[in-house]
Amino acid sequence: MASSILLWTAVLLALFSDHPAVATWVFLGIMVVLAAAGLMEFYGLAAQRGLPAFRICGLLGGTLLMVGTFLHCTGRLGIHGSPARVNDFETSFLILFVLGLAVRLLVSGPTGQGLPAMAVSLLGLLYVPWLLNFIQKIHFFPGIEGLGRYYVLYFLVVTKLSDTGAYIVGSLCGRHKMAPRISPGKTWEGFAGALLFSTGASLALAALLGSHLPGMRTDHALILGLILGAGAVVGDLIESLWKREAAVKDSGRWFPGIGGLLDLLDSLLFNAPLMYLYLRHVLTRP
Repeated sequence: MASSILLWTAVLLALFSDHPAVATWVFLGIMVVLAAAGLMEFYGLAAQRGLPAFRICGLLGGTLLMVGTFLHCTGRLGIHGSPARVNDFETSFLILFVLGLAVRLLVSGPTGQGLPAMAVSLLGLLYVPWLLNFIQKIHFFPGIEGLGRYYVLYFLVVTKLSDTGAYIVGSLCGRHKMAPRISPGKTWEGFAGALLFSTGASLALAALLGSHLPGMRTDHALILGLILGAGAVVGDLIESLWKREAAVKDSGRWFPGIGGLLDLLDSLLFNAPLMYLYLRHVLTRP
């Protein structure tokens, strides 16, 4: 828990720094490191199952995707006045990435593992850098310049308090197993705790931050609290399933008491696109 708090405190300090270089480039650096390290853990889980991957292609592609989106969102690359523009960039990038994997496979020749290598490489890019990239798109969302960072703060706090609520309530009174074949420790009581903590955090932040969260009303805070609370649990279960298939307890050893970066990012990866879609199509809709 302490490791998680330290990491996200560093992210938020960079995000809210008064120094422009820290608030932009340091934040980008942290996101790139998280994406690269998380992607390597994902490929490591696949390797435990005997599934190959083009790791260098994946790491290079993930880094370029994160940096390209940052440059686009900040107006340093292309037109950035509409959310659709950066999504067009990402779509184009993913097309080129798939074509690049095909060329990489052609260069390596027939190995009998070409299709799994391409599939794992692409899934890793989509699951870690691409999903994590939605945090950048929330931060630099057009039309609410300077306030996107408050939505990142909101998203991180609500999601992580969902994890905290699930752990506390599940530990204290968890009796009914939620998915015993995937994660024996998860209970329906813990799930209720996740929803309670996330919804409470959402309503509290909506009241405290007020105008810093454009479009956020009490009803939206209630709905988003439930969505992000449930999404955090589902995201955690998905990563637990992959770890169980790989026969490992933790995705890595980065954080004592927690495990790897994927153990820290799982709920955020699932929730980031949900937060972005709600921001784009509900909160900022005219």
